[in-house]
Amino acid sequence: MMNLERRKFSLRKNDQVQVIAGREKGKVGKILKIDSKTGRVTVEKVNVVKRHTRPTPKNAGGIVERELPLHYSNVLLHCPKCNRGVRHGQKLVEKPGKSAKGDTVRKLKIRVCKRCDDAIDQA
Repeated sequence: MMNLERRKFSLRKNDQVQVIAGREKGKVGKILKIDSKTGRVTVEKVNVVKRHTRPTPKNAGGIVERELPLHYSNVLLHCPKCNRGVRHGQKLVEKPGKSAKGDTVRKLKIRVCKRCDDAIDQA
């Protein structure tokens, strides 16, 4: 029987990632979709294949290009400062905020590049 547990990923939709393995190695793109059950991510303009579709009442048919998903272990988060795929960690930062009781300080968990120690998320 197949294991269908959901995994918790540190990657999110709209993240820039770099492919580190396979035919598309070195390409950079944005995550379009994450499937936590199968552990796969769909990256924009990466792993593109052509499908021949039959005409139906809804569409005209023809040759359609679409992205197929990659396994999440084959991509790394892309650091804009290093300009490459990097491993990342987490750091707590304080952000001032306002509440009904007055000024408060919120602690946010952001992702940080392990190579240059620069924040990948905007706090």
